[in-house]
Amino acid sequence: MEFMAGGRAEVRITLADVGKRVSVRRLTGGGQGEASFTDAVGVLTSWDAGVLSITRRNGETVRIDEASLVAGKVVPAAPVRRKVPAASVRELQEVAARGWPAIETEPLGEWTLRASGGFTRRANSVLPLGDPGLPLDAALERIGRWYGARGLPPVIVVPTGRADGAEALAAELDRRAWAAERHTRFRISALAPLADVLLDSAGGAPTRVTLSREPGAQWLALYNRTGDSGGPTADALKVLTGGPSVWFATVPAADGSTAAIGRVVIDGRWAGFAGIEVDPAQRRQGLATQVMAALAERALQEGASAAYLQVEADNDGARALYDRLGFADHHDYHYRRPLPGTAG
Repeated sequence: MEFMAGGRAEVRITLADVGKRVSVRRLTGGGQGEASFTDAVGVLTSWDAGVLSITRRNGETVRIDEASLVAGKVVPAAPVRRKVPAASVRELQEVAARGWPAIETEPLGEWTLRASGGFTRRANSVLPLGDPGLPLDAALERIGRWYGARGLPPVIVVPTGRADGAEALAAELDRRAWAAERHTRFRISALAPLADVLLDSAGGAPTRVTLSREPGAQWLALYNRTGDSGGPTADALKVLTGGPSVWFATVPAADGSTAAIGRVVIDGRWAGFAGIEVDPAQRRQGLATQVMAALAERALQEGASAAYLQVEADNDGARALYDRLGFADHHDYHYRRPLPGTAG
């Protein structure tokens, strides 16, 4: 990280840079005459009472005493590093919401409250795109009441990592003791090159994969998010089958069980992949690639040209697979919920 200007470090940020992406270096200590430094990159979300708050891409907020600041500068927003479809965070979050539709929704200004009987965080969380139309504390109180009436915890999904203002919301929720959890990467790719890579990896057109409009018993037997009861709830089925054009892929195993499954939802130019699961006993046979190849072919037939998926940031195996297939990070998001005893 280069801070030197004319041979010396400079602090080249001011209060006027709040809201911009910055890179800073601070003095963190050192003994016996040797200083040590720590660097941070993120959005400068506030500079109050001698303390800077910098929200990193993953939503973490770092607070830095102004007196410890030894260098700083404004830096460009992090780019998508590969040639991928152009899209805003808002477009992708809206597409993903349509592709995994909540059973019940209610607007709160430009925010959307979503509930689906507790099936998945995505379908039971607030999607904050824009202005809630109320001061934040009033909005949080309204959210708490709405979810409480449905027996659900209040949860807000917060996209970060691009210059869209969401880092400021993350910082405000952090101040109100809304804890961050379930960090996720939103990844995108052009669909035709992805399909080519998938077909090459699968050794040609997949022959073991069957496609259907509904998740049959074999598909549901392998899907791992239908609840402790072992079977899908009515709410789960409504979410799974919701969306503009949904297809389910199933690979049967020789013993009659299910070897692999997947889901795609096609919405205009976008094809959203989800539910890619492989039976642990059937792994290392390229089944995930075969499933995705069959789904990508169908999406191309329906006119899609771009692909997206969402993967938890700590799922190294899945991230490595999607790297090889050509997916690139677009933005991150995480969930926020109030700590016990927090108002709102």
